[in-house]
Amino acid sequence: MQTSLKYKAYSLNNFRDIPQMAAVPEQLKRDMEVVGHVLPFKTNNFVVDHLIDWGNVPHDPLFVLTFPQRDMLLPAHYATIADLLDQGADSSEIKVAAQHIRLQLNPHPAGQVSHNIPSLEGEPLDGMQHKYRETVLFFPSQGQTCHAYCSFCFRWPQFVGLSDLKFASREVDRLIEYLQANPQVSDVLFTGGDPLIMSARNLAQYIEPLLAADLPNLRRIRIGTKSLSFWPYRFLSDDDSEDLLALLRKVSDSGRHLAFMAHFNHPRELEPQPVRQAILRVRQTGAVIRTQSPLLRHINDDPAVWIDLWNRQVDLGCIPYYMFIARDTGAQHYFSVPLVQAWEIFRAAYSRVSGLCRTVRGPSMSANPGKVQVLGVSEVMGEKVLQLRFIQGRNPDWVHRPFLAKYDENATWLNELQPALGETRFYYQEEQERFYRENLAADHPEDYE
Repeated sequence: MQTSLKYKAYSLNNFRDIPQMAAVPEQLKRDMEVVGHVLPFKTNNFVVDHLIDWGNVPHDPLFVLTFPQRDMLLPAHYATIADLLDQGADSSEIKVAAQHIRLQLNPHPAGQVSHNIPSLEGEPLDGMQHKYRETVLFFPSQGQTCHAYCSFCFRWPQFVGLSDLKFASREVDRLIEYLQANPQVSDVLFTGGDPLIMSARNLAQYIEPLLAADLPNLRRIRIGTKSLSFWPYRFLSDDDSEDLLALLRKVSDSGRHLAFMAHFNHPRELEPQPVRQAILRVRQTGAVIRTQSPLLRHINDDPAVWIDLWNRQVDLGCIPYYMFIARDTGAQHYFSVPLVQAWEIFRAAYSRVSGLCRTVRGPSMSANPGKVQVLGVSEVMGEKVLQLRFIQGRNPDWVHRPFLAKYDENATWLNELQPALGETRFYYQEEQERFYRENLAADHPEDYE
């Protein structure tokens, strides 16, 4: 029987209580306090005791993954908050300044608010997103937090009080109605936050109605989660672990495919025995674990790290799924890797693993028009170019149609690229903009890429 461990969260209010923090220089603690007033900060005792190499702080990748670092804020933003703290400003003044900074950090990239919200009978469904034809994202209201926060997370606004930008829905009945009205949808992705922060009872209130409804088009249920890494006891010794596993088996027994979209950003996350045990228990329910991570400077921007990561995942029965590009939001300036370098890292790692690891796709940008994969660098008609293609697109007809961009060794996102070979636009842009004009009255031209 797995030894029980009581969950303990650490945040801006109590992180100095972490025993290992006694050996951390005061300036680093001060940096955490400044940055933590703007970007979300939460970790827990499993991460602290089992994942972080405290002898390598502040350079340890798992420390960077979960603790705020000074350079995650631009210098002017850091100075603004630091000055207010030094002056003893009251909390309301600091909060106003922090909110002003957050709104400059592109809090909802890729049209999440402006272009992805579906509607039913003219009513927007604010707790859902529907960007790609076959897949609907659902944000259960009790699942809009996590066991710990990743410092790169593109959904960081959910955790810092930008309530008008927060996704959450209790309305599973409306989800069912939407699926009935949209038979092209085959997949529902429960996301957050982390849906597995919820109790098994609460999660069942969302999943069991889906299984009971007349939804012949619903073939797959996905759960996006970091819990396998950040709190494996969710599947081992929490009070309702067995109830959670029984619920997962119920999905598999219904004949629907259950996919865990598991986030592992560094191979060390797969080392602790509780993580390995949790992976095994999830797989025993019939669920398939697919793994994904962005490519992150300071954490995993090395082919050797990805080789190790993919090999360990396959050894544990998981399926490598995506290498993403760090999204253009939050601390992207700190984490981003230029697209050319990202492709070089991916290619170097991909070429040195077996075919069972080569299920992974990337490097991929989840941009406004769709998931865009960087295929490589080549020369066409004497011009050095980047080759790209859609893995997913707002228009399914865009998928796997290659396009070329001018070679740019500094570009980190799609909207920084220019068409190659004398073209003035990428082939999808005119249709994309026409869609926005016709369906959204072009209220958000800043989202065009």
